Amino acid sequence: MPGSVPLALGLDTIGLQVPWYFRCPISLELMQDPVTVATGQTYDRASIESWVATGNTTCPVTRAPLADFTLIPNHTLRRLIQEWCVAHRSLGVERIPTPKQPADPDLIRSLIAQGPALPVLRKLRALARESDKNRLVMATHETRAALVEMAFGGSAEEAQAEAMAVLALVGMGEAEAVDVVGREDRVTRLGKVLGSQATTLEAKVNAGAVVEAAAAASGAEARVVLGAADGVIEGLVALVDEKANARAVRVGIRGLFALCLAKENRQRAVSAGAASALARRVAEGGCAGELERALAAVERLSRTEGGREAVVSGAGGGAAVVIALVRAMSGRAAEHAAGALVAVVGGSEVLQLEAVRAGAMSQLLMMVQGGCSERAKRKAQHLLKLLRSAWPTTDSMANSADFLQPY
Repeated sequence: MPGSVPLALGLDTIGLQVPWYFRCPISLELMQDPVTVATGQTYDRASIESWVATGNTTCPVTRAPLADFTLIPNHTLRRLIQEWCVAHRSLGVERIPTPKQPADPDLIRSLIAQGPALPVLRKLRALARESDKNRLVMATHETRAALVEMAFGGSAEEAQAEAMAVLALVGMGEAEAVDVVGREDRVTRLGKVLGSQATTLEAKVNAGAVVEAAAAASGAEARVVLGAADGVIEGLVALVDEKANARAVRVGIRGLFALCLAKENRQRAVSAGAASALARRVAEGGCAGELERALAAVERLSRTEGGREAVVSGAGGGAAVVIALVRAMSGRAAEHAAGALVAVVGGSEVLQLEAVRAGAMSQLLMMVQGGCSERAKRKAQHLLKLLRSAWPTTDSMANSADFLQPY
């Protein structure tokens, strides 16, 4: 509506007094999805979910412990708020959107109990895709364990693929990850799906997401097991190299990052082309929101035998990746960018000069003087020392205390 007032901006700015009982006690904004908690107090769903998600176990208003965290929609209050919005629409007030309620836990249990039938699995997949709230309802051990059995059990191949897709959306906890990694046949299946030429890209992406979830939820030994399986690392590298599928790239980066946390997997990853593929993505800016993980993996792999050469060649000669690494030193991934840059430019005066030309010195000085972690500062200090020969005013910098600390 032209001239309408977005609710998120607040209505007081146009001189319209919002009834206090329409306001969320947490955000003080007009409630869009009022829900009542165990103490009888009503809050906007987004606000109380955020309150609980940050570890709070009491009612914000009464401070009484919440006996349970069930949120009951307050339909009466929502209807009154909607009527109030309609009554004031001449002032530009928009109707609050109709909230989509989370899936009923009983419905999820009923569907799971029906076993690996395709219509059932497709319904579960549709629910999981629909919202974060639905995925949260589905993220119980019972549901995820059942999905693991369906994805790796004796059901038809199409049903297995559908169950894998649901599992990729819902994720896994430690117990389900152990159920996957602890079975050789299940790990082998993941490798076959990822590495097979006959598998669809969607199936590979789902298998990659399950690999990443299993690696993230379990310990170092499980990462080694997954990384050693034929087809797993190679399949993740292929996902990173996908040209027009952002989800595939994202899953590939996350999977390689998780597996390369284990030192035992790094040489295999370099041999499989992971360093080259990740360097290309960093240089091209195509990390699909996963720059920090991509750079963390590049840093680790560039310190592995043959990794530096793979990073440089993957970026088409090194200049592009050097420029990308320098740019990344201004954000959250600064530590990993600096660490990777140390390895990349360490043996090349040409690349050291390229880093200086790209503005590395100012970025590094900001890291040393700013609020970075001590580990990040040490990497920045080491890189500053490394680049002195390529910097025209090294005499004034050589006596700086920034260079005294070892890397």
